[in-house]
Amino acid sequence: MALSKMEGLEHDEGERLAVDYVEGILQPTPTCDTWVQIWNFQARPDDLLIATYPKAGTTWVQEIVDFIQSEGDADRCHRAPIHDRFPFIEWKIPFLESGLEQAEAMPSPRTLKTHLPIGLLPPSFLEKNCKIIYVARNPKDNMVSYYHFHRMNKALPAPGTWEEYFESFLAGKVCWGSWYDHVRGWWDAKDQHRILYLFYEDMKENPKREIQKLAEFIGKSLDDEILDKIIHHTSFDVMKQNPMANYSSVPAKFMNHSISPFMRKGTVGDWKNHFTVAQNERFDEDYGKRMADTTLTFHFQLKKSQIQPV
Repeated sequence: MALSKMEGLEHDEGERLAVDYVEGILQPTPTCDTWVQIWNFQARPDDLLIATYPKAGTTWVQEIVDFIQSEGDADRCHRAPIHDRFPFIEWKIPFLESGLEQAEAMPSPRTLKTHLPIGLLPPSFLEKNCKIIYVARNPKDNMVSYYHFHRMNKALPAPGTWEEYFESFLAGKVCWGSWYDHVRGWWDAKDQHRILYLFYEDMKENPKREIQKLAEFIGKSLDDEILDKIIHHTSFDVMKQNPMANYSSVPAKFMNHSISPFMRKGTVGDWKNHFTVAQNERFDEDYGKRMADTTLTFHFQLKKSQIQPV
């Protein structure tokens, strides 16, 4: 795979994890190697699961949920890095316990995280009727964010050039599979199970309304003062500076923030700075075909003038 000179240099430092397939979905090999244990993971009825396609607002929702559960207590939410507070059930970061080990050692009630498509979700979550929060992000911004995440995260394959990654994403040949299959699968399941389906763009446009939805779903009643505190502490600018939320505690040999920070922009519409006219036309055509027979719709820019300057 051809890389630009700059990208070639940034990817030569340190070895990256290999990848393989689980039921046709690309995954890092540590996930593949422990798939039987992941599939047989035993959820508890009071587990809360946060599910997303990668780079769809996962960390943001995790932090919001923690603040809701802590009723706005910032000290409590700063108790540990976010990857310690929320076991990532299918993941094995080289310097940490696996998500399975973290989850099994955690007392109830647990809040867990996954990027798995609904078809690969361990069956016990649905059998135990667990509450699940799903967050979806428009695919153009999701693609851009995931591309930059690949660049800095050595636990994922090198993305190649932007042009190459664009093709890989469209084809679903990226870790955790096709964006289309992911968001549609969870959308189709939401009315049969206890799934709250949220949109990244709605959260950017009206965080108070969406945080209230989350609190209600979780079973917490929060007054305006606490809601405003949560909005402040979970804003992009505050989280970007928070070492308990911004993954800066992860060693640079695994996540190199000098290549691209984990919390990069947090905006809606940054895709316009990456997509060529031809790519945008091609993407729109593909999107139109792939989303023609679903009620699921996305916004590619905010209705209000809330897009941060680039």
